[in-house]
Order: sequence, then structure tokens, then C-alpha cells
Amino acid sequence: MFTGIIEEVGRISSIKQQGENRRITITAKNTSTEIKTGDSVAVSGVCLTALDIKPGSFCADLAPETWVRTSFSRIREGALVNLELPMKADGRFGGHIVQGHVDGVGKFVALERIADSENFWLRIELPPEVERYTVYKGSISIEGISLTVADLEGKNCTVAIIPHTVEMTNLNSLHLGDPVNLEADLVAKYVEKMMKGESAESSLTVEELVRQGF
Repeated sequence: MFTGIIEEVGRISSIKQQGENRRITITAKNTSTEIKTGDSVAVSGVCLTALDIKPGSFCADLAPETWVRTSFSRIREGALVNLELPMKADGRFGGHIVQGHVDGVGKFVALERIADSENFWLRIELPPEVERYTVYKGSISIEGISLTVADLEGKNCTVAIIPHTVEMTNLNSLHLGDPVNLEADLVAKYVEKMMKGESAESSLTVEELVRQGF
């Protein structure tokens, strides 16, 4: 499990076809010293398995499904990716629950400075499969970054970004129309499933959600 707090920005140094899969090599000075073969690592919000670890780099294999259904379809050698190691059992919960399972791919619309502020507005166009779970002031993972929805109008989602987040992630390297990995808040999915299980005569109450641990 991850929390959406980016620990390092890596760089794709190579992409090689190996059978039906693609093997990517990621240059990452810090991350490569903390992982061993078989460990999980979130790469721009996608949970991958670390392979062929060397000083300053590691590899990961992408199945065709992963390549097509994530923002990896746009990456080229030199592209920047956000890296996060799994949360330790005794660690602080800095963001929100992020599984590294991409729910959909959105479209980067803009990263623009807020008027009379040092902060930015990040604007993303959401696909239907993610929009349904996105709510005002709710959590959303964008390229593996835990963020809070500041405005939501249909499929258009806006979040506020501080300068530190721009500097410490790959957001500043994105271009208009680029695909971005999105993961909806896990809690919303469970709530939807429980509501589908309710009979037509009953309704899901706040008290019932609290009783079930939400």
C-alpha cells in the first residue's frame, strides 16, 4: 500500500521490448538503494515489481495491458516518473490510501499559476470511470500524487498545487493533452458496492457506514 507522497523523481533511461512485455530502466539514485529484487514500487501511480537493481537504477516489466491502460503509453526515454516505496507498518500516513491500481487515464489540461499567489491550479479531464468516484474536497491520486479536489465541474477536475509539489514531482514535465494515471479514493468504491447491496426499501445511513468502519 502507498500513500501518494512522492519520494523521488526518476528518469526513464531505456525502454526495451522483451517478448510481449516492455522492460523499462529507471534511473533513481535513492530508490535503488532501498529496494531489492521483487519489491513493489509505485511508478507514477502504478504498482510495479523492481527487477535487475543496480547502483543508481532498477528495472520493471510492463505487460501489454499496463502499457495500454496507463500513462506509460506516452513515455519515452528521458521521461520523468514519480516514485514511492510502500508504506512501512510503523510509518506515518501522509496522504490517503493508494493501491497503485490505476482506475483510468485522464488528460492533462493545464498547470497554471493562481493569480496573486505562488501556488498553481492543476486541471485534469477525468474519464467516466474515475469521475463517478470523484467528489469536491475528496482525495484523488494523479500520477501517484495524493491530492485534494478543489473544484469539480462534470469531467473537469481542479486541484491546488504548492510549489514544493511541482518541484518534487513530474508535473512540470507534462504537456497539454498528455495522459495521466488516476486512482480514485478506495473508500468510494466500497461505499458504492455496499449501496448496490441494499434493497430497494432500505438506504445506507451514516450510522451504518460508521458501524462498518468508515
